[in-house]
Amino acid sequence: MSATDSTSSPLADTGRTTFGAGTALDDIDRDILRELERDGRISNKDLATLVGVAPSTCHARVRALRESGVLRGFHAQVDPEAVGRGLQAMIAVRLQAAARSRLSEVAHRLAQRPEVRDVYLLAGVDDVLVHVAVRDSPELRRFVLEHLSTRPEVAHTQTSLVFEHVHAPGTAAL
Repeated sequence: MSATDSTSSPLADTGRTTFGAGTALDDIDRDILRELERDGRISNKDLATLVGVAPSTCHARVRALRESGVLRGFHAQVDPEAVGRGLQAMIAVRLQAAARSRLSEVAHRLAQRPEVRDVYLLAGVDDVLVHVAVRDSPELRRFVLEHLSTRPEVAHTQTSLVFEHVHAPGTAAL
């Protein structure tokens, strides 16, 4: 039965578990997510075969997962070193107490920078964690000075270099 069937049984009868904003996932949905995390370019036919459903059912389920927001998108994973950005760092940022109300604004501004790969809003001592990829240490220093430590809303930064990134297989199996 597809996730979009209007004749679906109640959740208790379908083996589905409700997550987030009412999104119900069953073992087939989790298998689809796991395979898409492993290879986002897999064909629908191959995906259907791997998870044991008809291609039309697989297509409907992937569409439902996209429409419900469980699948946020499909992305190319670019090697920063291959494009001249071989130095990566994680920069913990603590905002001034008076600027914490602008946390989201600061995070979105940082996310627009070409050096920035990811921005995380945190609970704890630091407010933001910024993952950057740059050409070299002078460029990293320039980024920290121009876009972080000299900003009036920033109280403190701490930079940690990334030696290696080991990509986790994903969380769809949960």
